[in-house]
Amino acid sequence: MARRLRPVQLDFLGTAPVRLVHTALVAAPPRAVYRALAEEVADTPRWFTAVTAARPIAGGAGRSVRLRGGVVFHERVLAAEAGERYAYRVEETNAAGMTAMLEEWRLSPDPVGTRVRWTMALDGPGPFRLVMRVRRAGVGRSFREAMRNLDRRLGAAPQP
Repeated sequence: MARRLRPVQLDFLGTAPVRLVHTALVAAPPRAVYRALAEEVADTPRWFTAVTAARPIAGGAGRSVRLRGGVVFHERVLAAEAGERYAYRVEETNAAGMTAMLEEWRLSPDPVGTRVRWTMALDGPGPFRLVMRVRRAGVGRSFREAMRNLDRRLGAAPQP
């Protein structure tokens, strides 16, 4: 790992200099979506193609995630509310420029299944902030593709 990031808390979701917020509908119920996000961490690359490897660490209190291109995040879970919310901050990374990062997945029931809202809250120097704002559309495409893949994956097996 290259370096430690600033240890932000959940309020950073509202104060971060860069916030990327994306939403999608998934046909599965919130509990099934939550399970895929928070409990089946190692399966994440099967539906989120930007992720090449993921595994729980610290007895499930964190995650280690590798992205395409070799970026690695070591994360600490800050909120785990079954069927409703999953949030974590990046504690260590090899990504250039980033000084703080927190992600939140909010799940809410919808007549067709689950409304998923993904917020990525970031900070870094000016050039980093600009690059992340420019990448907003690409991050959104990656998220929507992941949600379509997750929708297909969860629809393939019966959910309890």
